[in-house]
Amino acid sequence: MSRRDALLCEMGLGPLWKLRTPPAAGTALAPEPLPAALAEVGGAELLTPPLGAPGGDSPIAAMDWPQLEAAIRDCRLCALCRERKQAVPGVGDRQADWLFVGEGPGAEEDQRGEPFVGQAGKLLDAMLAAIDLKRGENVYIANAVKCRPPQNRTPEPDETAACWPYLERQIALLQPRLIVALGRPAAQTLLQTEVKIGAARGRLFDYRGIPVIVTYHPAYLLRNLTDKAKAWEDLLFARRTMAGLIS
Repeated sequence: MSRRDALLCEMGLGPLWKLRTPPAAGTALAPEPLPAALAEVGGAELLTPPLGAPGGDSPIAAMDWPQLEAAIRDCRLCALCRERKQAVPGVGDRQADWLFVGEGPGAEEDQRGEPFVGQAGKLLDAMLAAIDLKRGENVYIANAVKCRPPQNRTPEPDETAACWPYLERQIALLQPRLIVALGRPAAQTLLQTEVKIGAARGRLFDYRGIPVIVTYHPAYLLRNLTDKAKAWEDLLFARRTMAGLIS
């Protein structure tokens, strides 16, 4: 079995890397196989959310990487700090073109201090490898909240609001070419508006001039195997988008 076939099996899609159904008319998603040269984004609608991303006069807005990570680890701005073992700032290349944003740490991430290291992390690594990416190499991974919500529940609005200046500063320091929002909480935090994943897939949103693509969270995909094919379509779309950005 080739490496690519093995990655496909890891994602639960079988050995052929083909979409199970053709894309609907007018969709921006690319069929497999993709062309060797991807010169244009094409076919996608660039959307700006109706509520602009919040600014901030907080001292966080002037922090460098060491200061920011220290502030995150010492943070007591919301109740999530009470039950955490440690905060989880993020991991990866600090000059990355790709930024992947998830929801929040789980139990294993809380233990180890790194995002996406459990089963969902293994799936995310397979998803990255499927489009020739690797954790830590031109990729940065962060979460909307930096501390584990109890029982891995969805973060509350006040919790994402408390953590927002940290993510905002991470993006400002990174200046990525493309952001991929993994799941609804991440998408709503970045876009500051209500998001439904099914309606948001295949479209380009905008965060302060940076394109944002919305797809499913790997933990969701582990519970809903049939949607892995949709996630693969989203990865193809992200890869084509990036190709257009760097051409």
